Amino acid sequence: MTPEQLITFATVAEHGNISHAAQALHLSQPAVSGQLKLLQEAFGEPLYQRAGRGVRLTAAGEQLLAHAERLRDTFRQAQALREAMRGLERGTLRIGASTTPASYLLPYLIADFHRQYPDVLVTTSHGNTAEIVAALDSVDIALIEGPPGHELPLGTHTTPWHEDEIVAIVPRGHPLAGTHKQPLAALGAYPLVLRESGSGVRQVVERAFARDGVAMRVALEIAGVEGVKEAVRAGMGIGFVSAMSIRHEDGALQRLQVHSQALVRRFSILMPHAATPSRAAARFLALCMAMPQVA
Repeated sequence: MTPEQLITFATVAEHGNISHAAQALHLSQPAVSGQLKLLQEAFGEPLYQRAGRGVRLTAAGEQLLAHAERLRDTFRQAQALREAMRGLERGTLRIGASTTPASYLLPYLIADFHRQYPDVLVTTSHGNTAEIVAALDSVDIALIEGPPGHELPLGTHTTPWHEDEIVAIVPRGHPLAGTHKQPLAALGAYPLVLRESGSGVRQVVERAFARDGVAMRVALEIAGVEGVKEAVRAGMGIGFVSAMSIRHEDGALQRLQVHSQALVRRFSILMPHAATPSRAAARFLALCMAMPQVA
């Protein structure tokens, strides 16, 4: 007994005629008769009888029909899903994003994607760069800040994306507020507010200070961009955030001009199973690559 035989049986029962069922299945009449014969032999019991030009199910055939119809209906639903996915009428897109792209780029990308493919379900997961890289097996595409590291799952492809500047911020009234461009050594004389370990911003800042040979006086480690900004407002120290995150500040925080070319990074797009991406993931990648650089 095979699924094909059961689907054929259900179709014959639906039409009550082997010839009509063969036309519906795009098979020859002998092929349909052959499948019915094999199915009947597998059961060792008559499943149908000839009735004029058609067929009539036996009691055993009626019992089998309920199972065969469920199988046929499931197959039809799978076919419909396949056709819908081919046109991106349906489907699911799972996106992972680290803090900065999740907050300042992803909402616009998802809105654009939804306008084009309104029936594709989009789910997102957020975290710092290390957390998103560790969760690549559960997403279709990921947007991260900072280097992805070397231990990516086999088959993952990395695409360089937008450039992002990391800026130092201080509260209004800080001794360095409004001054000319300062070297990192000047900032090292003050307490610092940094993102948690694993953050892309944290990695960039640590590399910049190490390159200039400046020791860091870390006053506070805190998760999230908004946490850093609030701590700086509270006077905990100088913070470092993406320039994107202070585009709409009201003046309570001021950006410091820092004399360092190391405080620039590039976002990356990670595509697990890059050789066989879903259509939704491939279309979303294309949207990402077409997105203009955010100042």
